[in-house]
Amino acid sequence: MTLSKSLLRIALATGLLLLIPLVAMQFTQEVNWTFSDFVFAAVLLFGTGLTYVLIARKWNSLTYKLAVGVGVAAGLLLVWANAAVGLIGSEHNPANLLYLGVPVVALVGAFVARFQPLGMSKAMFAAALTYVAVTAIALFVWKPTGAAAEPNAPMLNVLVANGVFAAIWAVSGLLFRRASATGSTLNQHLA
Repeated sequence: MTLSKSLLRIALATGLLLLIPLVAMQFTQEVNWTFSDFVFAAVLLFGTGLTYVLIARKWNSLTYKLAVGVGVAAGLLLVWANAAVGLIGSEHNPANLLYLGVPVVALVGAFVARFQPLGMSKAMFAAALTYVAVTAIALFVWKPTGAAAEPNAPMLNVLVANGVFAAIWAVSGLLFRRASATGSTLNQHLA
């Protein structure tokens, strides 16, 4: 499939997904998106799809493509959850800004690895470890005061939710490791 067809599919999928909250707003007061919410969601969804297409095209391996999908989905879920409700406390807790380092680690690692499967595996494992480190810092070191302090969420809920997010990055790393072991070949089709 050509890049232009892929971009059209991403744009259509983004538009269809954005119709869900738009239609829901017509029937319930529970969904109350602003114009900026729609712009944020559109940029995030389209950017996620574009990232997947550009990276997954580099290798012919189905395992590699699955690994890219899991890694990109991990980034999407992290940014979406952090913006919507926050990963530590509420979305207003400044400790949540630390989580932006996780996709940065993944992206920098991917570029350094030149998108080779073994290097991508290491980048995803580094993102998972960064996620765990950020959670530890946010929970045990960061002590918000004043308006930033929120009621204590059950610690087990926070640890389980953050553990699941870190595990998604690790699964991507395992899939990239498997793709490197199966001897994937570089895709020469760049159109």
